Formats: sequence, structure tokens, C-alpha cells
Amino acid sequence: MSFDFSNKVALITGSGRGIGKVTALHLARQGADIVINYLRKKTAAEETAREVEALGRKVLLVQADLGDPEDLERLFREVDTAFGGLDILVNNAASGYARPVMEQKIKGWDWTLNINARAALFASQKAVPLMQKRGGGAIVNVSSVGSVRTLPDYVVIGASKSALESITRYCAVEFSPYNIVVNAVSPGIIDTDALNYFSLGRDAMVQGAAARTPAGRIVTPQDVANAVAFLCSPDACMIRGQVIVIDGGYLIAVT
Repeated sequence: MSFDFSNKVALITGSGRGIGKVTALHLARQGADIVINYLRKKTAAEETAREVEALGRKVLLVQADLGDPEDLERLFREVDTAFGGLDILVNNAASGYARPVMEQKIKGWDWTLNINARAALFASQKAVPLMQKRGGGAIVNVSSVGSVRTLPDYVVIGASKSALESITRYCAVEFSPYNIVVNAVSPGIIDTDALNYFSLGRDAMVQGAAARTPAGRIVTPQDVANAVAFLCSPDACMIRGQVIVIDGGYLIAVT
């Protein structure tokens, strides 16, 4: 399904690679100008920017640590300076300490919650005045099935994603008078480098997920990007505060 995002500006946090990159390119193909945010992987982010430009879209590349309030403020200031407003915010940036409960530390908790939940809350807050300049907008938060199901080594990440889903609901209600639609997507297991940090191992997690997924395969970043684009379109204007699960039926399968 294709949507027309011509003359729209989309900021995707953590968009140098992975789900963020695929989402940025997907929205660019449908006409949006793109703000790419990254923290450390500059080369990957620059490659994403070149791919967006090759599609004929404007692109702004901003390095910012979303866990740092000053960096977060600067990010939105640069967006406003470059484009004079914002139409779409995808809170995709995520991090976390993948360890069992008994090995978790306060530092890991603070880092994970700040990046995955606090940053999304205050990014959304800062997006509101920029979206008001454009007459409204859409915010999509990227959660995880680990927010409602236990996954190996996922305790602080799962907690942060549960918080993110709660933030989604509150923002959906409070931002509706501004014509800003807020939702979340919750992907199942995706084969990315992040799986290397879990004790079960990448191959075991991918194979196990695929075996119990009714759709016959695991989720891809493009599956997520497709859902994000829909939620940012006028067709989804009456869907608010929802968490759309994208898992090929994984969570409902009887094992």
C-alpha cells in the first residue's frame, strides 16, 4: 500500500540502520523529507542519508544522544531551523542491557529507561509545537512484544517498552486536540544485530521464532515500516493510542 507524504517532514530516531533506516527510506519513497538521527554509527547514518537523497528527497542528518536532554533539545531545534516544522515523528531509537534479572544493575536500568521511554516522552513533547505549525501530525512509537511477554535477558528492556506503551496512550489522548495522532507498533523477533547480545544466541532465537510463527517466517524491518506508514496516513486518523502487534501471529499461536 502506498501513501502520499509529499511536502511532509519525518523524523525517525535511530535511523542510521535497522528498522529506523528501512522506515526512513520507506517514507522517503512516498514523498517525505527525512531527518535521520543517530548516536554512534556515523558511517551507516551517512549512507542512509545518501540513499534518501538518491530518492530525490531532502535530508537532515543529526547526531544526538536522546538520553541527554540538551542533545534532545538541539535535535528538535535543528529540525525547526531546517524545515520550519514537523509532520511525523517515529520514536524508534532503542538501547538496553540484555541480562538476566539477577545480573541487572542500576546503571543499566537508568540507561535503558532513559533511552527507550523517557526520550520518547520528551521527544513527543518537543514535537508538538513543530507539528502545530503544520496543522497536526502523527507520532509512532516502536515497542516490542517483550512489553507483555517474558523474553530471555529482557527484563529492563521489557519494562521500558511497557512504559513506552503507557506513554503512547497518554499522548494519544492529550495530543488529540492538536490534531496529532499517536500510536505504537510492537514487532515480534526481527533478525538484527541486537540478537547477538542475548544468551540464547541469534540463530536459536530466529529459528525458534520462525518455527512457532503461523505466518511461516519472522518479521522483517519492512513489515514494520509498512505499518508505521499506515499509522502516519490519513487512513489511520481514527486509530489512536493503540499498540499494533506485528508478529505474524506469534503471540496467539498455541505451543
